[in-house]
Amino acid sequence: MARVFPQAGVSSPYMSMERETFTVWMKSLVYQTNGLTVYNSNGEITYRVENYDKSSNEVHIMDLHGNILFTIRKKKLWLFGSWCVYKECGTLSSTEEVKPFVKIKRSCSRDGDWEVRDETNEVFWILRFDPKFVFQIIDVNGNIIAKVKPKQSSNGVTLGEDVLTLEVKPRIDHSLVVTLVTVYGLIKGIV
Repeated sequence: MARVFPQAGVSSPYMSMERETFTVWMKSLVYQTNGLTVYNSNGEITYRVENYDKSSNEVHIMDLHGNILFTIRKKKLWLFGSWCVYKECGTLSSTEEVKPFVKIKRSCSRDGDWEVRDETNEVFWILRFDPKFVFQIIDVNGNIIAKVKPKQSSNGVTLGEDVLTLEVKPRIDHSLVVTLVTVYGLIKGIV
């Protein structure tokens, strides 16, 4: 079974052998409301999220062509809730039982951070750095897998609070990293 963040030479359209940099626009492509649009370093749209109903408990990560790659479902637990990520499953009825590919919940041991646990029970962390949308995704050894920060022009001018830079380490599934960025946006109430 493939790991969430494969380390070996796995062939996938969602992975690169080199570091990838994406621009994340925290707006829907279609209606310019809730959602996000992700551009690769060539300026081409690679992923999108359309969240037409902000009160919905389900959000889909799609490629440029509208194919669903992941579905995120919010689970209500006490005060904080948690999120389950399903691979390419589309809308699930409430009676269907499908094992999540990834689960995200508030960390009990790392104040303010979020625990990401994949289907093989491997743990990763979403580490927040300030109230704005700045964070890192790290593995259990503290190695940085991805970083998100405000995008700046070549002159060092920040392009706005809703335009971000996403840097992803080589041989990491960037579609799943975009999914985790989306979950963080849901946590912050932005997506």
